[in-house]
Parts: sequence; C-alpha cells; structure tokens
Amino acid sequence: MPFAPVWRADCRVLVLGSHPSVLSKRNGFYYMNPHNRFWSVMSALFDADFVGADSAEKARLLLAHGVALYDVVEACDIEGSADATIRDVCPADLAPLVEGAPITRIFLNGKAAYNLFCRHFPQYVDRAVCLPSTSPANARCRLADLVAAWRIVQESL
Repeated sequence: MPFAPVWRADCRVLVLGSHPSVLSKRNGFYYMNPHNRFWSVMSALFDADFVGADSAEKARLLLAHGVALYDVVEACDIEGSADATIRDVCPADLAPLVEGAPITRIFLNGKAAYNLFCRHFPQYVDRAVCLPSTSPANARCRLADLVAAWRIVQESL
C-alpha cells in the first residue's frame, strides 16, 4: 500500500519520487533511508530541522512551506530499492493533487522518477523539472551540489 500524499489545497509545488525504498516502506514514510539526503536538502532549503523530525513533523514542515510530496508509482514490481528494476507500473493518481491546488511546478527526484512521470503523465510535463536524485545511489553528487540544484524548489514558492 502506498503512503498517503503529503498534500494540502494550498500547496504550490509538488515533489515526486519514483517509489518508496525498502527502508521507507519498513518505516512507513518517505525517504527514510538514513543515507538518502532528501531531508538534509529540505533542512538546508528551509532552515528547519527536517532530519531530526519525526514523520508527522516532516509532513507539517513541508506543508508549512507549501510543498506537497508523493510518488509517481503507486505499485510495481521492483527488486529491493533499485529504480532501474521497476516494472509493471501502476501509476499514482496525481490529478486530485495537481488539479486541487495551485501547483505550478512539479519536481521529480531523479531521472527514474522523471522518466516514469513523463511516460504516465504527459498532460503535466510542461510543469515538470528533473532534479538530481537525493538517493545514496547518486553518491557522485555532494550534498552542497544537491542543495544548489534543489534551490529551485524554494525559489518556486
């Protein structure tokens, strides 16, 4: 079962991952692998402690800044947490999120999420921006580089 979206009708941007990792599924919330830098990036962008926050507080902080969070894929076959192995995709229902709030930009966390999004949601591609993945698999990208690239999220609010 997918996680519920972190969303409210006043969100202005939507951040989408591909599909939850094994550790995220086990812990019941987005980006719960301690080596994934998503929450560190959010902390740097919004000058708030997303890293030390529990799931409810992470969600509250995102919403306080007008950021919605969800995944492109609701269900799929996947080996471990490897996006490259995603197949038999059941896309998420994004229409209520995108159409139910003033979402002007949709940010995709990595190329896999972006490619899946483009395939399944061509009607929203004009709002989509592919950002470098915060995944530990993207080890070549330093945290400072991620923060610089992801600054567009903050600038879009």
